[in-house]
Amino acid sequence: MTQYLVAFAVIFGVNLLPAFGPPTWAVLVFFKLNSDLAAVPLVIGGAIAAASGRFVLAHGARRLRGRFSHERLESLSAAHEALAGDRRKELTGLALFAASPLPSAQLFIAAGLLDVPLVRFTLAFFAGRLVSYSFYVGGASLAKHSLQHTLTGAFSSWWGITLQVVMLAGLVALVKVDWTRVLSRRAADTLPHG
Repeated sequence: MTQYLVAFAVIFGVNLLPAFGPPTWAVLVFFKLNSDLAAVPLVIGGAIAAASGRFVLAHGARRLRGRFSHERLESLSAAHEALAGDRRKELTGLALFAASPLPSAQLFIAAGLLDVPLVRFTLAFFAGRLVSYSFYVGGASLAKHSLQHTLTGAFSSWWGITLQVVMLAGLVALVKVDWTRVLSRRAADTLPHG
């Protein structure tokens, strides 16, 4: 039982990191390869720990909104309307959280800053991770010896680090861009000229 608690605590902690944390699937595979943990409880507990960590991260980002200027909050509200302002956009966002291969830390920070409903997005993330973690841990169980190199690469891949930097730049743009002006200019450009 202690090994499960350690694994889940590590996964929760990794998912609190806003950037540059190892992928949760790699942490799960690491624990599967280096212990006698059963796959099913490891996957379920790992998905719960990951979703909980991301929820806390998003909630922390939401608490930062109080430090933003009135203009910045108006800009974030405009971005929220553009990205999640109706049912179709919200469903697209839920699908992104459930199935996206993109680093999820920045997605959760953006969700917190945009003041979207965190519980729904966290549940979508949890459901998607149950599926993906099942594949990774199941695959690790089948191919235990050939995965050592793959696992090491997941922690130090320059592609992964580059993607984290790009996602961080996107997050900075989300906060720095005046979305009110951008969206009103875009709406003006789509009006017929006459």
